[in-house]
Amino acid sequence: MTDQTHPFFALHTHGLVRIATSTPKVRTADVTFNRDAILGEARRAHDAHVDLVVYPEMCLSSYALDDLHLQTALHEAVEAALAVIVSASADIQPMLLIGAPLRHNGRIYNCALAIHRGRILGAVPKSYLPNYREFYEKRWFANGRSIVGLETQINGETVPFGTDLIFAANDIPGFRVAMEICEDFWAPIPPSTYAALAGATVLANLSASNITIGKSDERHMLCSAHASRAVAAYVYSAAGHGESTTDMAWDGQGMIYELGELMAESERFSLEPELCIADVDCARILSERMRMQTFNDAAEQHGRPEDRFRTIAFDHPVPQHDIGLIRPVRRFPFVPNRPDMLDADCFEAFNIQVDGIMRRIEATSPKSLVIGISGGLDSTHALVVAAKACDRLGLPRTTIRGYTMPGFATSDGTKANAWRLMETLGITAAEIDIRPAATRMLEDIGHPFSDGQPVYDTTFENVQAGLRTDYLFRLAGQHGGWVIGTGDLSELALGWCTYGVGDQMSHYGVNAGVPKTLIQYLIRWTVRTEQFDAGCNAVLEDIVSTEISPELVPPGADGAIQSTESIIGPYELNDFFLHHVIRWGQKPSKVAFLAYHAWRDAKRGHWPLAFPDAAKHAYDLPTIRHWLENFLRRFFGFSQFKRSALPNGPKVSAGGALSPRSDWRAPSDSVADVWLDELRGNVPDE
Repeated sequence: MTDQTHPFFALHTHGLVRIATSTPKVRTADVTFNRDAILGEARRAHDAHVDLVVYPEMCLSSYALDDLHLQTALHEAVEAALAVIVSASADIQPMLLIGAPLRHNGRIYNCALAIHRGRILGAVPKSYLPNYREFYEKRWFANGRSIVGLETQINGETVPFGTDLIFAANDIPGFRVAMEICEDFWAPIPPSTYAALAGATVLANLSASNITIGKSDERHMLCSAHASRAVAAYVYSAAGHGESTTDMAWDGQGMIYELGELMAESERFSLEPELCIADVDCARILSERMRMQTFNDAAEQHGRPEDRFRTIAFDHPVPQHDIGLIRPVRRFPFVPNRPDMLDADCFEAFNIQVDGIMRRIEATSPKSLVIGISGGLDSTHALVVAAKACDRLGLPRTTIRGYTMPGFATSDGTKANAWRLMETLGITAAEIDIRPAATRMLEDIGHPFSDGQPVYDTTFENVQAGLRTDYLFRLAGQHGGWVIGTGDLSELALGWCTYGVGDQMSHYGVNAGVPKTLIQYLIRWTVRTEQFDAGCNAVLEDIVSTEISPELVPPGADGAIQSTESIIGPYELNDFFLHHVIRWGQKPSKVAFLAYHAWRDAKRGHWPLAFPDAAKHAYDLPTIRHWLENFLRRFFGFSQFKRSALPNGPKVSAGGALSPRSDWRAPSDSVADVWLDELRGNVPDE
């Protein structure tokens, strides 16, 4: 946590809210003990700057009471305890969602109550009462499925009562909460589905689900699927130790999911109270709903639930300073990060590319596949993908014709790696020195370099890049084949490619959906899983550890080579920016906020499996701001025309692609002012 006071550092500025599940200590039917335990956890949540706490089902009375649910003394004790909790909540920051039995018109309802700053905002009755196997709820409770638009009396206070309630914070746009209870979640259509369609972004489940073998996995599956399908956050809080174990046991599982992704999970079977906290991104949820017309269509199809739900508004002032960020933020959002599925995810990414090029080979029956091999990352990865495609199709690898084309700044090391790679893969290999042709072209156009002047401008670079592409296209024509593009998603985002007769063009852009950080990781995965032989693995290791450079400008007097990342910024930052811009449409200040928390300390957070220690970098806020401004200028300001004329190539990551036929459609003549102004106006210089 820092002492920063600029609004930029406050998580609520960026549409995030802090949510917790709580598993308080309980004692069976001991309402006073349970009341105090609930308030103890509420105060702990207050100290942690939590905005919403979700408790288990019936936590005030305890759940496993059997016929004690029918005792008047118990209900009077619950109502008295509620009065104490409501009064105490006046000085507590978070909204409390607690479970309790309520009497209404001669019936008992299993309810969830929203309590905030000294008042009960509303009570939601359970819709679906389990009455099978170990459950007998219909013996005691009435279902609340048809209760809408009603009010009930609690300790003399009139309280909204029904399954049609959404609780909305006036101070935080998008912070809209709906409640359901345990079995509601197992119904074919959970009630919270309609609440989500009515605008709720946070769906809370107060549960007393008993634990059996494998049930935790089932809860995870349901939470993930429902948070994804409802385009929402789903917060699940189950009863824990202290409930009666006469016939059942309880594990106290708390989970917070957002759009299908697990944000946090509590310790199960803990004897101590559990407070499981995560910061949920309500703005991201709303952004995703804007993109998914299916979500809006479903709302229309089901009679516009927003027209029949009641919105209970409440004031919720929040800290305007840095309270940290309790949320996993991936440094490499395009790189697979599930340890148990890592090989499967990398295999999938790699084979999406392999399958794409295989289908293009089947469709065109080329006599050859032509590719330029520089000894750099992109051409290396494109070549191993093409080699694997030939293997799977039963074609000799000599079908691939690889050409290394040294120019004015090609280093001995990269040229040697290019040759080693082609030889170990057994493709048809050749070398064309482009310097004579480049010199002639520079002479023909009257470039100062042709007179011996050390002028290394864009024209000097593009002559070389263009000649390489020109040669490749002519070679493809000569040998009855087509050109495999090597440029990647990161370069397309930044416009870091030569348009037309240059590396922007090919017959099939196999890397067009793969950013630089994923290419680096996939090459390491190729080595680790021994996709090729030991000789190939050795050269792949050398290539992935080489500094990224276009090698178009000769080294300076100090011997320093041309460095791509010193010009356009670290690819790991650019890929981070790209993901949050194209996948979520997030404004620059929020991208900077997330990057700040992801990258400011190399020792915090998780790195991809087997990531080299020497490559674990950190960036301070001024550095992030500088390179984000550069990214915005390049991405929005002038590089779209290059993307509008992309060759075909497969989308690989759910993070997005930039093909005008797929994920990204944009005008080529727009300006970047809106994004640059937002960044400059809302992100501090220091």
